[in-house]
Amino acid sequence: MAADSDLAYDPKGQMRGSLLTLVEYLELSLDEGACVVMMRRGTDVCAVYIGDPADEDNELTGHGTIAAGVADEILELTHAGLNRITVGDQTYRFFRSFTHIADVGAVIFAPA
Repeated sequence: MAADSDLAYDPKGQMRGSLLTLVEYLELSLDEGACVVMMRRGTDVCAVYIGDPADEDNELTGHGTIAAGVADEILELTHAGLNRITVGDQTYRFFRSFTHIADVGAVIFAPA
């Protein structure tokens, strides 16, 4: 497994679990032709949605929650703009941005 940043790896040289969590959601977003949307819900968790936040006619689809620590690490290991993560033979390219949805901050991971 490889990523653009050495920060993507733990001290044992393995891909960080938080990025593997993100990759699982990116797979869902690719299947549905949509974006991954993370929104903080309280201090302990972030809700994860799949959909297009710009499409006001269709609601985002909820896909569970992740611990706030996992979400924070995802944000630390990625950056605004174009990102790339390679897991095995699969490379995931996505654009990370920020928006507000119903007055709540949301981080968007859009397939590139």
